[in-house]
Amino acid sequence: MDRYGLICRSFYENPDVTQRELASILNLSLGTVNKLLGDCLEKAFLMTDMDTGKYLLTEQGLKYLEQFKVDGAVITAAGFGSRFVPLTFETPKGLLEVFGERMIERQIKQLHESGITDITIIVGYLKEKFEYLIDKYQVKLLYNPEYATKNNLATIYHARELFRGRNMYLLVSDNWIRNNMYHKYECGAWYSSVYMEGETSEWCLSSNKKGRITSVQVGGHDSWVMYGPAFLSRDFSNQLIPLIEEAYHQPGTEQWYWEQVVVDHIKELDFSMNCQPADQVYEFENLEELRLFDPKYQNHSDNAAMQLVAHVFNVKEEAIHNIRCLKSGMTNQSFLFELDGKHYICRIPGPGTEFLINRKEEEAVYKAVTPLGITEHILYFDGKTGYKIAQYYEGARNADAKNPQEMAACMEMLRKLHHSGVTVPHTFRIRERIDFYERICRGHEEMLFEDYPAVRARMNELMDRLDTLERPCCLSHIDSVADNFLFLPDGSLRLIDWEYAGMCDPLIDIAMCSIYSYYSQEELDHLLEEYLQHAPSDEERFVTYAYAALGGFLWALWAVFKSMEGREFGDYTIVMYRYAKNYYRKIVSEDLLKL
Repeated sequence: MDRYGLICRSFYENPDVTQRELASILNLSLGTVNKLLGDCLEKAFLMTDMDTGKYLLTEQGLKYLEQFKVDGAVITAAGFGSRFVPLTFETPKGLLEVFGERMIERQIKQLHESGITDITIIVGYLKEKFEYLIDKYQVKLLYNPEYATKNNLATIYHARELFRGRNMYLLVSDNWIRNNMYHKYECGAWYSSVYMEGETSEWCLSSNKKGRITSVQVGGHDSWVMYGPAFLSRDFSNQLIPLIEEAYHQPGTEQWYWEQVVVDHIKELDFSMNCQPADQVYEFENLEELRLFDPKYQNHSDNAAMQLVAHVFNVKEEAIHNIRCLKSGMTNQSFLFELDGKHYICRIPGPGTEFLINRKEEEAVYKAVTPLGITEHILYFDGKTGYKIAQYYEGARNADAKNPQEMAACMEMLRKLHHSGVTVPHTFRIRERIDFYERICRGHEEMLFEDYPAVRARMNELMDRLDTLERPCCLSHIDSVADNFLFLPDGSLRLIDWEYAGMCDPLIDIAMCSIYSYYSQEELDHLLEEYLQHAPSDEERFVTYAYAALGGFLWALWAVFKSMEGREFGDYTIVMYRYAKNYYRKIVSEDLLKL
């Protein structure tokens, strides 16, 4: 960093600063400070007051400082924050409060105190939650369309024009900064650094005597590490942005941090350590750390899921430990927690699912199947909200759709369900489901497939033909994907997640299992025979193929609806739609419609 600039900035901020204070601020020896002061006098950046003997910043010194004036700040706030679940299911991590103050607001206030008012927040997850900051602090919001699929290299790529040719702070929304470390002038690019004793998995830094970073390695011990905000000078950004652009377009960099680009080019980039005291910068790794720092989170998190768990188990929130996010499903969000040495899962219905799933019906299904001993152990279910708490099975694994022995066990479980005689008051009617999703997709017909009307007519043919058959009707799971079959360590099997279950033709479960598993028609035929324990009749083949076609059509519509909400599932939509068309063709080619 420019030491003359740092000297001038120190006198700009505090005209009474002493040489010893300068040595402490700049982390330099008194001898080095004295030499720098002499140089500044010679360059006319400073002058000596003849009456007091104090150093005074001159107009020339102010003019020299202008090149270092900070133009603005970018705050990254696009990510989900899985380490803070369940709090971040409803609140972005940067909007979490620490000692009654939201972390992002604390940083915005600190920037304002330093004269930095041009602030842009990069948003993604729950972006609407940040809108109020526009009115409150006159910030700007920039949306990162790739926040859900890529790491923060993509964030900086989408914000790169904010840095080009400018002196800019780069902050993270969920950092907590104790004392204001921002300035009107910054005299070189830097990354905030703290010293960590013992083993650490952070990015460890080595530097030369002037504080310039010379190497970085992930993990180490007793080391200065990258920790907290950064400052990117215009000269630094003019070098960095082309490297960011190059890395962004390289395959395999989707999960990169932007810092990786700096590390790869550290020898050519002038990047310094900005060493901070141990208690200055906080990057909370998880909810447990946040609880230790702010006691409020021990028993008063103001989070519905935490309050629910405490209520169900009649404990204080502080008794809930080892909280971690489980992979979000297509419909719900879930987190794992520990209580008294046992592990449980809390399911939180995803936004808008109350319009898609009848939780009262799901509750009725769980009550009906519990005596069969084939589902997960439910400790709590709310038929109004859909919140569910269940036992977590340590060491359990999902069924492998490509393992014939495991799928045979899954089919045996479905036979047990279908032959159990258990009933519920509601029916799963695929025609109603298709009509429902078609209605909510109206107004967005441009998102549907080009040949949708023709394929819809073919699906109507199949449904009309199914309606003429006198088929058995029993409790069916409907969502019989292999991932919903759990093999426990003792070898037993459980069938979980009964959101769509209802009375229906049992062969719908075989069809759904097949298309969820991306099976070929030959694999479906094998699975059907395994389930039936005999060669299928033409009617059984027709019914299963028809439900495979209709299931593909239904879930393709569902995926289109989800894409309207901004969620994408890769090629899932196309694969499901192809099942609809291909199984219809199969039925026609074998004259099964004429049975």
